[in-house]
Amino acid sequence: MSPLDAEIAAWLVEQDALPPRSSLTIEETRERMRGMAAGSHPQMERVENVDAGGVAARQYWPAARQYWPKDDASLPLLVFFHGGRFISGDLESHDGFCRWLADACACRVLAVDYRLAPEHPFPAAAEDAAAATRWALTQSSAVGVAGDSAGGNLAAVAALEIAGLRCQLLIYPMLDATRSAPSHAEFAEGFGPGTDDMERGWALYAGDGPRESPRISPLYCGDLTNLPSTLIQTAEYDTLRDEGEVYGERLRAAGNSVMVVRYAGSVHGFVTLPGRFELARQAISDAGLFVRDRMALPA
Repeated sequence: MSPLDAEIAAWLVEQDALPPRSSLTIEETRERMRGMAAGSHPQMERVENVDAGGVAARQYWPAARQYWPKDDASLPLLVFFHGGRFISGDLESHDGFCRWLADACACRVLAVDYRLAPEHPFPAAAEDAAAATRWALTQSSAVGVAGDSAGGNLAAVAALEIAGLRCQLLIYPMLDATRSAPSHAEFAEGFGPGTDDMERGWALYAGDGPRESPRISPLYCGDLTNLPSTLIQTAEYDTLRDEGEVYGERLRAAGNSVMVVRYAGSVHGFVTLPGRFELARQAISDAGLFVRDRMALPA
């Protein structure tokens, strides 16, 4: 194991002074996530709220436009699903991150405001993800999906169900509702969201649904052939590390183009804090190179 990244270690000390996530109400959980969104971010050419196939969404147009005609509506489009264990996160919590992502990827980013549990349990979020992705395919000839944590689950589910995508970017995705991977025990607590926090999200989202259903747990999908080119980013000290890496192995074994990158010394949630961590900025830069290549944009 690598030592914790110094910036991340200092952040974890700050987090220790806060009430445990498991002690928070749903609304308090949502407020904490919104509060983590502060920080500087790249300027956009424009940001607009849109109806994406009946789902509320926000579209980001990056300021750098040298790669395409200014009014070209076919500019590649990356559909992004925010994290938050299916119970928190929204357009505001990930607004800054989506700006960083649009700038790095040099394409539009469509942030999807999917329905949350417990008010809207499975399959509401999966249905919203599919609807927004299908809408995106009517807006551009080059579409990919992306998401962090619970959003990584939704991106993976969309890629399993919808053909024609160029790529999928899965950032420490929640892929296994059984939480049976060794990393769940190894990093159960002390490194940000632990396995009990993940179980709370799974319980409120999946309810009594079959936890090994591929639409809940993509890791258990029996047919992983013919999926879009994939980048999976994992954090070394993360309960979700192993399931993300195993999914990458299974995708590769099924004949897909896959890259899996483990960020040494990192914890769950680090990528969405580029204003705080150099390691997050590196991960976003890596994601940008991947998406630009798969969307056939210049590097």
